[in-house]
Amino acid sequence: MPDLNDNIDQVGRGFADFLAPPPEGVIRFTVGQPDFVTPEKIRRRAIQEIEDGNTFYTRSAGDPSLCKALTSWLEEKFKINVDWEDVVITPGCKQALFYAFLGLGNPDDEVLLLAPAWPSYASMIAHLSMKPIHVPVRKEDFHPDMDALEDAVSKNTKFIVINSPNNPTGAVYTADEIAALVDFANRHDLWIIDDMIYATMAWGGSSYTSPTIFSGGAERTLTIGGWSKAWAMTGWRIGFISGPSKAMKAIHLCQSSIASHAPTFLMPAAETALEDEESRLEMQNSFAKRRDFIQQELQTIPGITTWKPEGAFYIMIDISGTGMDSVTFANRALAEAQVQLIPCSLMPHGEGMCRISYATNIGNIKEGCLRLRTWLTSLQKV
Repeated sequence: MPDLNDNIDQVGRGFADFLAPPPEGVIRFTVGQPDFVTPEKIRRRAIQEIEDGNTFYTRSAGDPSLCKALTSWLEEKFKINVDWEDVVITPGCKQALFYAFLGLGNPDDEVLLLAPAWPSYASMIAHLSMKPIHVPVRKEDFHPDMDALEDAVSKNTKFIVINSPNNPTGAVYTADEIAALVDFANRHDLWIIDDMIYATMAWGGSSYTSPTIFSGGAERTLTIGGWSKAWAMTGWRIGFISGPSKAMKAIHLCQSSIASHAPTFLMPAAETALEDEESRLEMQNSFAKRRDFIQQELQTIPGITTWKPEGAFYIMIDISGTGMDSVTFANRALAEAQVQLIPCSLMPHGEGMCRISYATNIGNIKEGCLRLRTWLTSLQKV
């Protein structure tokens, strides 16, 4: 039998083993997916497009109307200035990320990841015979450690990935930190992959800052995002990538060679979503309230400490006070407390911590925290 791809055993499964649907009755704190149904007007637009017969091939980079609407939205919300012809609408944000590495990278190139980092980055990098370099963030707040980055960069470094608001940590990098990262990329001549999928989800005084607004940033930044989180459209698999024209020619070639284009009838619905501020803000406000609620609940649980997340819908808990490693903690929480969460030792520099997704309703958050509290309290009495 012919051999497999030589790299396939290097491609990790990430969170997969802990994302499987748990038994009935388990409180699921794992999936990074809004618990809302996609807003009705967006769903109706997709249905109407199908009924109108908008089911044929279209422009590979995406419907011009959507590309233009997206560039206007990016400019209005985040001061990201990009030509609509330098946008590619993709079948999901993951596809956009993979195109960036595929179109701009070469085997043996190194990619700096601020760790702990979302595992899919390292998997994509391994697929392409490149090397992920996991650079630990500051433990006290999960923000970038510039000294650690300087120690990690080498002549083989080609990319740095920025994900703010961050999965898994919930950190939102300050404008000064983004400026420092852009300066770092300028000095070492790196591509910046800006995964801003959670850009609309920054809480309190935090806010997303684009690398493109700083000197030298626009010329080297690939901005990647999508509709999954902000508009509860995870199953639609529609994302985007934008950047400088030279890079986008390579990205366009990746799309046309691999996927042709995103589903034709979904793109007008995605344009409708950009106009639906009311629904987006309603969901955004709900997540902000859940952030505050889960933070208060977790503070009452013995054996763990936590940080107040600044964005996205994840909260990190330090479980080292329980005497368990993170995988043991997650397995026992599932078996003994009927609560499913993610052990962060699955990511480099994540040991001693677990990730909780609060993209679920207040009732589930309250019950899940009660179960964890009851379980850990009972262990202290043994």
